[in-house]
Amino acid sequence: MQQDGVFYRRNLPHIHPKDGIFFITFRLAGSLPAHIVRQLREEKEAEIEQLEKKFSKEEFIIEKYKLEKRFFGKYDDLLDRAKNGPHWLKDQPIAQIGADKIHDLDGKRYRLIAYCLMSNHGHQLIDTTGYHTSTKTNVAGKTKDYPLADTLRLLLGNIARFCNRALGREGSFWHNESYDHYVRDDDELVRITQYILNNPVKAGLIKDWQKWKYSYLSKSFST
Repeated sequence: MQQDGVFYRRNLPHIHPKDGIFFITFRLAGSLPAHIVRQLREEKEAEIEQLEKKFSKEEFIIEKYKLEKRFFGKYDDLLDRAKNGPHWLKDQPIAQIGADKIHDLDGKRYRLIAYCLMSNHGHQLIDTTGYHTSTKTNVAGKTKDYPLADTLRLLLGNIARFCNRALGREGSFWHNESYDHYVRDDDELVRITQYILNNPVKAGLIKDWQKWKYSYLSKSFST
């Protein structure tokens, strides 16, 4: 699966190969306190700095990947346990809007493999192979040259607009930047798929992921 990467930067760096499978995580605006997120980021950066001093370039890449997985797990656990902040996706009509919009782009902007919507965040696994075009009307935006970033802008923007309308509110619906990870190989693909589907199980909400109303696995993919 190794490919030439397309480097896209907003606040965080993103590696977006032209054809690839991507694990996306998005969360509601205000779902985590800013100081907690900042603390996690600072801890991660400090540990990366120590890894750079300790390992060779090849070893560093491996160890950094392990570290990033560990910190993502911490971040996701915080979202699962969050008592404060919005939980709009807990409401069935709002979650249904999100699910419908995710499915709407299947076969148009990506091949949908899996997703799970939790009360304050969501995970999605998509295959962008063959989907290389940004929105035709996006001729000047920051994402116009980056099809995956443009797809996420379109998807999350549509969800936000319709959910805000249903909630009778205005303002930011999502946190201003999602997390995305390029899936490197088939073993990682299986692990991430299982991670997504078992998020509500890990959070202690159900015992069988198939009982979660807003989890989905493509029939063409088997774990």
